[in-house]
Amino acid sequence: MTTRRQLVRALLAAPAITPWAALSVARSAATAADAPRFVFVILRGGLDGLTAVPATGDPAFAEARGPLGQFSAFGAAPLPLAGPSGSLFALHPLLPQLHAMYGRGELAVLHATGLPYRERSHFDAQQVLESGGTRPYELSTGWLGRAVAARGGVPLKAVAMETAVPLVLRGPADVDTWAPSAMPEPSPDLVARLERLYAGDAALAQALARARGLREAPGMAANPPSPGGMAGGGGRLAIALATKAAEFLQRGSQVAVLEMGGWDSHTNQAAPQGATSNNLRALDAALDALREGLLPQQQWRRTAVLVATEFGREVAVNGNLGTDHGSGGAAFVLGGAVKGGQVLADWPGLAKKDRHEGRDLRITTDLRAAMRTLLAAHLRLPSAVIDTQVLPGSHGLGDLDLLRG
Repeated sequence: MTTRRQLVRALLAAPAITPWAALSVARSAATAADAPRFVFVILRGGLDGLTAVPATGDPAFAEARGPLGQFSAFGAAPLPLAGPSGSLFALHPLLPQLHAMYGRGELAVLHATGLPYRERSHFDAQQVLESGGTRPYELSTGWLGRAVAARGGVPLKAVAMETAVPLVLRGPADVDTWAPSAMPEPSPDLVARLERLYAGDAALAQALARARGLREAPGMAANPPSPGGMAGGGGRLAIALATKAAEFLQRGSQVAVLEMGGWDSHTNQAAPQGATSNNLRALDAALDALREGLLPQQQWRRTAVLVATEFGREVAVNGNLGTDHGSGGAAFVLGGAVKGGQVLADWPGLAKKDRHEGRDLRITTDLRAAMRTLLAAHLRLPSAVIDTQVLPGSHGLGDLDLLRG
């Protein structure tokens, strides 16, 4: 038997907003238009940083990477990254929009970066990436969730582009969620009947009113395409989620989290139509869609985006023309607030003697240094709060030169 609460959940499922944390239009209007925006993009599965950002200028690159160091099948050479690092690094040919951002000074690349975790479990590494701890399951909430709540009396408004709040945003503050839904649009008559029915139930009435406000707001599609109905699969979905995230950020949210899976590239990693190549295309297009969505009202210039994965891959190709779980990798920091056009890397080299355990790109920059810099200099959290509440154990990591002055 369907209950009233089940019925309202079905109504709210398109778009899927958690009733206890649905976005409030009035609250959105109260957010300062010039407040900084921050987006965290999680690449689940372990992005191979040497594929996304090949170190073509390293003398050991060609031999170390073998067939994974060849890009002729993509019809273009790697896209060079000019800057203080010279010609050591490039972007994969399937990342032209990121390359354009780099040229405009909107993208900084971190290389040979990673977390304190040095083992090779996806589950443990993702837990560390999202919790902000130094070892798996040391912390049960997320570093960004704690940061959202650490802004004194008024927490930052945050939204996860998922059906449930991911670990990275879990904490003391309420967080909104959004995901596409295949459910049909409710009729105006049904909505009116529900309003009358819920008049005596304050919680349900409030949830319904907030959901209606969100659905009817300018620019917010009431019934967007469902994941299963999107031609192009994950690429179209990634673009749709990035576009929707930009709409939330334009309307008052200050923090957003997106994720892309499928980066566990054990086989056929260099195939032009393989999973890794398609993911690179999707990532490039989604980040460009996020930028385009934030350009109106000049929100892009107030935005910083961190794109990170739980660990990198081994340097050498495996027997299946892929790569196995590793340590160091690459991350991206982009946005109008970012001091781009630079690669930040204390490069350890790719010769076997220079690798971690003889296998992996060695980590020389702690990814938490980028997190700290963005939290302190962009979201304006006090260093003492970051040290004790948000990223405990990270005290002493130096700031990175990631933001415009």
